[in-house]
This record gives sequence, C-alpha cells and structure tokens, in this order.
Amino acid sequence: MHLTTSPENLNDINKSNKTLFLAGSIEMDAAIDWQTEIISRLGDLPINILNPRRREWDKSWVQESSNVVFKGQVEWELEGILEVSDIICFYFDPATQSPITLLELGLSLATNKEIIVCCPRGYWRKGNVDITCSKYGAQVLEDCEMFVNVIRERVLEN
Repeated sequence: MHLTTSPENLNDINKSNKTLFLAGSIEMDAAIDWQTEIISRLGDLPINILNPRRREWDKSWVQESSNVVFKGQVEWELEGILEVSDIICFYFDPATQSPITLLELGLSLATNKEIIVCCPRGYWRKGNVDITCSKYGAQVLEDCEMFVNVIRERVLEN
C-alpha cells in the first residue's frame, strides 16, 4: 500500500495499482478518524490510498479562495477525486453534517468511477444519499465492517 496524504504530491503514486480516495466526514472534533481505520485495514493490499485528512490542519484558516493553503486543499481533493482515483469511498459520520462530502458525492456520481458509500442510520441526510446513489447505481452500506469488506473486494477485482 502506498499512502498519499494532503498536501503531498499526487503524481508520486504507482499508476499500475488501483487508487482509492477516502472522501467523507472530516469535521475536526466531530467526525471519527475513520480514514486511519480504513488505511490500517487495507494496508496489506497493492493499492494507492489518497487521504485528504491533513495532519496539520488549522481550524482558524480562512476558508476562502484567497487563502493559498485552503485553496490548495480543495484543489488537491478535487484532483484526487475527479482525476486520479479509480475508486472513491465515502463515509458519512452520523455525528456530522459534512456538506462538502455531499458536494463531492454529487460530483463523483457524474463520473464513471467506482463509488462505495457508507451512510449509517442517523446521518441527517441519509435519505438524500440513499435516493441519489440508487439513481446513479452507487452502492450504499450502513455497516462499517461491510464497507471495509466491499472496498477490499473491489480493489482485488481485476
């Protein structure tokens, strides 16, 4: 497994392996660090994993396009999701609202990429996620264990 974490260069990945993007709830102090769990559970696979959860995120950064660091983060995520990844994994933490994850899901459903979604009961817009994913053929799981198992299966498919 090769892990690339924002803001590391996306060009340094092994293009012969499938690339997984971990899209989903990151809201600091609200969302669980589900990315670390996924990474540890899939670490034995020959894949690239793109993790947008920055080690040095500062909540005080102004979230405007004029902020170079913030703009770089958003651009890194968009490039990773829309251009680099083969499989996009979405996790919607019920303890969050995750509006950016909803935006990224909408963008991703318009692509031909493999999309796997985990949206447990209790997520405030679960109905929207379920209906939209159903319309566009994306699998939605409610169980995190099954989420990991399905990701593993998809990575190992040829």
